[in-house]
Amino acid sequence: MKAVYLVLLLVAVTAALDLDQQLERDEIIDAVNSGHSTWTAGRNFNPSITKKYIKHLLGTFRRPEGSRLPALVDDGLEIDLPKNFDAREKWSKCISLQEVRDQGPCGSCWAVGAAAAFTDRYCIASKMAFNGHLSAEELLSCCYECGDGCNGGFSDMAWGYFESNGIVTGGDYHSHEGCQPYTLPTCEHHVPGKRKNCKAYGNLPTPPCKSKCYNKKYKDHSFIKDHHKVKSTFSISNNVKQTQKEIFNNGPLEASFTVYEDFLSYKSGVYQHTSGGYLGGHAVKVIGWGVEKNVPYWLVANSWNSDWGDHGFFKIKRGNDECGFEDDMSGGYPDV
Repeated sequence: MKAVYLVLLLVAVTAALDLDQQLERDEIIDAVNSGHSTWTAGRNFNPSITKKYIKHLLGTFRRPEGSRLPALVDDGLEIDLPKNFDAREKWSKCISLQEVRDQGPCGSCWAVGAAAAFTDRYCIASKMAFNGHLSAEELLSCCYECGDGCNGGFSDMAWGYFESNGIVTGGDYHSHEGCQPYTLPTCEHHVPGKRKNCKAYGNLPTPPCKSKCYNKKYKDHSFIKDHHKVKSTFSISNNVKQTQKEIFNNGPLEASFTVYEDFLSYKSGVYQHTSGGYLGGHAVKVIGWGVEKNVPYWLVANSWNSDWGDHGFFKIKRGNDECGFEDDMSGGYPDV
């Protein structure tokens, strides 16, 4: 019995030490940069950032194939897709498309990615009549069926919530924009920068769900009337052409994928997994595609602020379901 206890104690101590491991190791960065890689690695995160912290940021859960959103039915119309496409250029007047959100010290990527894509698609569908931001905060705090707030959630359930409940307006932290702005602070996940280090906040709890506009500038607005919905939802699984066509016609989608250690150190080029172990699931906004040095890629906005990667954006290899990226795309059609 004593031997069993010692084994269990050793396992627990080993797991705790593993979570305290510093992730952005030079050997991983060197492994990417010394080979014939399609991308360049460099230090993005503060050296004090541990595996435990990073795993908390990766808050996207995947649902079984049979329980996802309805598969998008193709209309059968053929269109000429460009070799390179960037939604920021086609819909340049939509302010949300030009920005990178910051999920802060919270595993809210599933909510931030969904709200960001919904915001872009609402601006596009309304022909810029709506050109603000929709609230990741209400989705994060009030969609109980989506998961567990800052401890993670399901991206496709977020789009289901947009259809059944909708979300109010709300900008980034300290933006004082909309009904429910994001209350979790933007912070420096990365090397020393202009923001306060995220570790100073610790792992913040999920904000409480509130059925009112708490932004003082919006105090006279109706919480109920401020809601924006989608009229239908869909998913796309492993269909590159259908995904391109949907983004080209109607705007960005949300993608869920598997994150490995080397992804943390992305700086430029077309990412594909090279080195390092599994960390968790992440959700992001897909805004286009292209080809770089004969390598096809998806163009993506992350939610770790503009100091990470390529000013907050990255490219990931297209056409081979890299890290499960093409397996689980989700979206909806705004009810405008």
